[in-house]
Amino acid sequence: MILVAAALAMAPVWVGRFEGAGEPPPPWRIVRMSRRVRPTSYRIVDNAVEANADNSMALLARPIAVDLAATPILCWRWRIDAPVATADMARRGGDDYAARVYVAFDMPDSAISAGTRRRLALARTLFGRNVPDAALNYVWDNRHPVGTHRKSVYTSRAELIVQETGTANAGRWTPERADVAADFARAFGGKPGTPIQLALATDTDNTHGKARALFADLHFVGRNERCA
Repeated sequence: MILVAAALAMAPVWVGRFEGAGEPPPPWRIVRMSRRVRPTSYRIVDNAVEANADNSMALLARPIAVDLAATPILCWRWRIDAPVATADMARRGGDDYAARVYVAFDMPDSAISAGTRRRLALARTLFGRNVPDAALNYVWDNRHPVGTHRKSVYTSRAELIVQETGTANAGRWTPERADVAADFARAFGGKPGTPIQLALATDTDNTHGKARALFADLHFVGRNERCA
């Protein structure tokens, strides 16, 4: 019985398994950060999410409940046609990515300074509750080395992590594995956080171009477990 319970505890936690074709089903939903920006389009094709951006930005998001102590590793596959050639994560006018996987967190008030809480409250008056306490963004960049970590040019509450870069793997499915618990601890000084949302995105609203990506098989596993 103990062995069975342990095996079940380490079973993959699926958060993005897609079937068939058509509109992404609930609990997935389109999240627009600005009504002034055209939304990226998302649809299910060949058991994957296809994202098409044309001078556009929107997230395809869903709520999640994941115990990072048990399953801290996020696994997924993605594919891009090409990176956003004119992107530059160091400036607002270049903050675009052919593909990104985004994990949003709630944090206790004790882990956030009073000044940060005020800034988050202000941001939520502009953008609503879609602004999380903190976020990790795993991105397919165009120039920075894999493993690069830096804060978003828009907010210190979002950490950008270069998971893939350049054209070497463009045009083919590429499997990924990220230690979300360790990355969150590094980005936010070891303070506690609870993952509440997973999102996918392809965005070109800053560089005014086009990009296409596919995402599939998103799930969490134990640190010593293989991706499913």
